[in-house]
Amino acid sequence: MEVKSTEFIISNTDLAKCPKPDKPEVAFIGRSNVGKSSLINMLSNKKDLAKISSTPGKTQLINHFLINKKMYWVDLPGYGFAKVSQSKRGDWTKMIWNYVEKRENLLTLFVLIDSRHTPQQKDLEFVNKLGEKGVPFSLIFTKADKESQKDVSANVGLFKKALLKNWEELPSIFITSAVKRLGRKTVLSFIGELQDEFYAKKDEIN
Repeated sequence: MEVKSTEFIISNTDLAKCPKPDKPEVAFIGRSNVGKSSLINMLSNKKDLAKISSTPGKTQLINHFLINKKMYWVDLPGYGFAKVSQSKRGDWTKMIWNYVEKRENLLTLFVLIDSRHTPQQKDLEFVNKLGEKGVPFSLIFTKADKESQKDVSANVGLFKKALLKNWEELPSIFITSAVKRLGRKTVLSFIGELQDEFYAKKDEIN
């Protein structure tokens, strides 16, 4: 898949105000400061498509971007630590789950994991909850340039091992670095395949 055009469409907190679900959609989520905006910008080849901030919890809305006029990429608020009130955090949680459970054209939710760390409980809990609710997801390990390849591989391996305690089969897994543009082609190819499958099924129905 080649990204030829990008367009910001809408930011909102209400699933009902999201664009009509007539195009395929993938979404990105992760703990605060996992490098979500940097990854989206690297994948899209746009430096400022998603707003980058050093302040955790900066993304507070469901942000829709139209890619190649054929599909949506969605930037979601982070989960876990954020410098916001408990009630605000509760609002975000409700908004996120309402979106991921009910958005009918969501093909996969990319859950971003910081590859510098051993498995974090909040990440594992979030992923396991997605499984319980039947939400399709994939894992993207970020910031792979910050540690040695050996350490990154070890951390990814530990995460896989932790998942296999509850899962018979692992989801699609990608290792990336926004700085070195590592994993860009692989992730884009995967997104392109999902997009093509969506339109193929749509053609069959029509």
